[in-house]
Parts: sequence; structure tokens; C-alpha cells
Amino acid sequence: MARPDKSAAVAELAEQFRSSNAAVLTEYRGLTVAQLKELRTALGANASYAVVKNTLTKIAVKEAGVEGLTDLLVGPSAIAFISGDPVEAAKSLRDFAKDNPLLVIKGGVLDGAPLTADEIKKLASLESREVLLAKLAGAMKASMQNAASLFAAPLSQAVRTIDALRAKVEADSSNSAPAAAPAPAEVDEPTESAEPVEAVAETEEVVSSPESSEAEAPAEAAETAEETPQG
Repeated sequence: MARPDKSAAVAELAEQFRSSNAAVLTEYRGLTVAQLKELRTALGANASYAVVKNTLTKIAVKEAGVEGLTDLLVGPSAIAFISGDPVEAAKSLRDFAKDNPLLVIKGGVLDGAPLTADEIKKLASLESREVLLAKLAGAMKASMQNAASLFAAPLSQAVRTIDALRAKVEADSSNSAPAAAPAPAEVDEPTESAEPVEAVAETEEVVSSPESSEAEAPAEAAETAEETPQG
């Protein structure tokens, strides 16, 4: 391959690595052209499967900043560049490898992160993007319904609780209403009450003084008359 052609091939591979959601490196030693065509059909329109040269791919991997594939680029290599659902592509590769053991899944990359062969098999065991999205939508709908019911239940419960508390407060208020004040107990008059009594006694003495002076006046007049000589 001429040098300009090699440069173009490297640039094309690097762009495929950058634009793909995932890439799976395989070894296809022993597979026929018909089997490779069958694999491409199984991958569908969301993935392309291309036989690559290891030397050029190593350069493209470096230019694209992809890690984890350089050491795996040995032997007859072909790469599945996946632009659609990585899970579906991984399932197709796994199923094809079961029927055609000559296809060996060596590793790959998903969203820039390297994947081992075992991780790709685990990826194939996951549910498809469509199924996961459908389940997620169902879970979100159920969560919203549960959230609504959980919100409504405490609200009505809170209303009932507030009514019960209000009734209890009203009952406590009526039971704790102040009773009629008891009649004050009779107590002995304080010592100071003797002063009016003494005042009354003094008044009586004052009142009785004129009477005694009037009684004494005739007696004095009689004594005066006796002392006066008869003329």
C-alpha cells in the first residue's frame, strides 16, 4: 500500500474510532468470506465490520487516543465499529461466536474506556437499550404514582391529626375553665381595727361631758344659795 493510501487508511480508522460508540476487536482466522458476510448481516445497520491491518490500526488507535487495544492487535484482526446500541452489537457477536467458534472476541472500547473480552460478554448479557428505556419509563411512572400516593396519604392524615388536636385543645380549655371564686373566709380584724373603738369611746366621753356639767351646775347654784345670808 502506497504511503498516501496508508495515511488515508489511518485517518479513516482514527475517525471511525472517534465517531463510534464502541468498537470490538476480533480475530477471524479460519472464517470464510460467506461467514464474514453473515456476521455483517447479523450486526445490522448500526455496526460495520472491517478487516484491518495491525500496523495501520496501531497508528490510528494512537491518533484517536484509544487505549487498551494496541497489545491485542496481533494475528488476523477485524473490528466491529458500533454506532448504535453496543448491547445489541455485543449480543450479535456473542451469538455468532457460539455458532462459529473460530471468531474470537479479543477486547474493545466503549465510550473511550477499554473493555476486556469478559466485559464484552457481560455487556452482551445486558438488556437492550430499548428494553432498558421502556423499563426506566415504567419505573419512573410507577415512582411518580407512588410519590403522589405517598404525598396524598400524609396530607389527609395530617388534616385528621390537626382536627383531633384542635378538638383536644377545645376539650381541655372547657375542662380547665376557672371555677367561681370561693367566698373569702372570715378572719379576725387586724389590730388596727381597735382604733375606731377607742375613737368611739372618746366620742362617748365627749358627748357625756356636757350632761355632767349640766348636772353639776344646779348643785353649785344650790350651794351658792345656801351660802347667801338671808336679808
